[in-house]
Amino acid sequence: MKLKPIILIVLLAVGLPFAHAKKEIADKSRFEKLELFNKVIYLIENQYYRQVDEGKLIQGAIKGMMNTLDPHSAYLDPDLYQRIQEDTKGEFAGLGIEVTQKDGIIVITTPIEDTPADKAGLMPGDKIVEIEGENAIGLPLEEATQKMKGKAGTKVTIGIARDGVDGVKQYTLTRKVIKVSAVKSKLLKSHYAYIRLTQFQEKGSKQIVKAIKNLRKSARNKNLKGIVLDLRYNPGGLLQEAVNVSSIFLKDGIVVSTEYRDPKHKEIHYVKKIGHKELDIPVVVLINGASASASEIVAGALQDSSRAIIMGTPSFGKGSVQSVINIDKDKGVKLTVAQYMTPSGKKIQAIGIKPDIFVDEYEQEWTDDNKKLKQFMREKDLANHLTATIETEEEKKLREKEEKEERRLRAEELKRQRNARKNKNKKKSFKPDSDYQVYQAVNYLEALPRIKNIIN
Repeated sequence: MKLKPIILIVLLAVGLPFAHAKKEIADKSRFEKLELFNKVIYLIENQYYRQVDEGKLIQGAIKGMMNTLDPHSAYLDPDLYQRIQEDTKGEFAGLGIEVTQKDGIIVITTPIEDTPADKAGLMPGDKIVEIEGENAIGLPLEEATQKMKGKAGTKVTIGIARDGVDGVKQYTLTRKVIKVSAVKSKLLKSHYAYIRLTQFQEKGSKQIVKAIKNLRKSARNKNLKGIVLDLRYNPGGLLQEAVNVSSIFLKDGIVVSTEYRDPKHKEIHYVKKIGHKELDIPVVVLINGASASASEIVAGALQDSSRAIIMGTPSFGKGSVQSVINIDKDKGVKLTVAQYMTPSGKKIQAIGIKPDIFVDEYEQEWTDDNKKLKQFMREKDLANHLTATIETEEEKKLREKEEKEERRLRAEELKRQRNARKNKNKKKSFKPDSDYQVYQAVNYLEALPRIKNIIN
């Protein structure tokens, strides 16, 4: 028994030199790679056809190093470092597009509603291959973004390649200060709240609460029967706002957790227990391939808790966490440092959120032109028809009320179709009550009480 401490000391004595030797090997390997870097710089400085700026060489090498990591990590030179602070303030001068990078090509994730890009007809999936006549393929994402930004009122021309369209189409857009209205809302069918969140900005959650309260006041009998939360084309934004929005609909629990390089290092963001709550009203969340980041956090949290039905198409899959790290007072790096996970531990990165109910997106004109709305003659429409039972006065009033509502809805639908045909060739702003996926979400909410009765 007395030998055990001695053996332990011997093992430690052997282990310490081994660990030290291992570190020396790693350091030697790094020095050898740095020596390779020095040799290449030496060759360029001494044998390149023209004289070069050593500072630019070093910055180019750093940018290239960052580009090998992922599309969201970047070196921030003084200009980029200053401008990166504008991203979440809700007001900036630019075109109004969110972009990512795939195989060296800048791809539009989302054209933000009511911006120059949206009004020009730019679409998710469009590839930006030229900026001001210069090739943009292979350009670092942050650099491309800054080239498209500028002073309000100035113009920029971008070349767009679109799947299914031959050649490159040039779009000349006028930069403007982008004032994004985070929340848009409307009451549908007298009882259903439609809430569209375009970006997760400061106070976005408060605007949602305000919209719900106002729509409840406007609802028939002040009775809201369901909420459609539209996160389609929402590129994300502030993490805290994702927590705040989720907390409106959740009583407690986890909204999202963050896993770092060290699996033991985790950050957990919980539901806020204070503030306005909507815990009982049915919710449908709409997502699509342009719903990213904070949108996916909210959809994942409500899905995992079975608080909402997620409807639409799979989301973008941006589940990585970036941190801006200072190098000195005017330079830094934006570095991917972690991944988001839903409350059940599912990762979002490159996977996205899969909807509970898949509903594809259709052009409204197509659905209007192909929808059959027939007026069938039914037994109850026949004169002196026989009723199944002898109606009480109360039952008769209820039946007549339901028939009146049915006629009203049919008349509204016919009017909507006539207007759609009349305005077919006009550019229309987004209208939730004539959107196919919103229509299906409201259909689900209308049917939900009957579904629950069948299940129970």
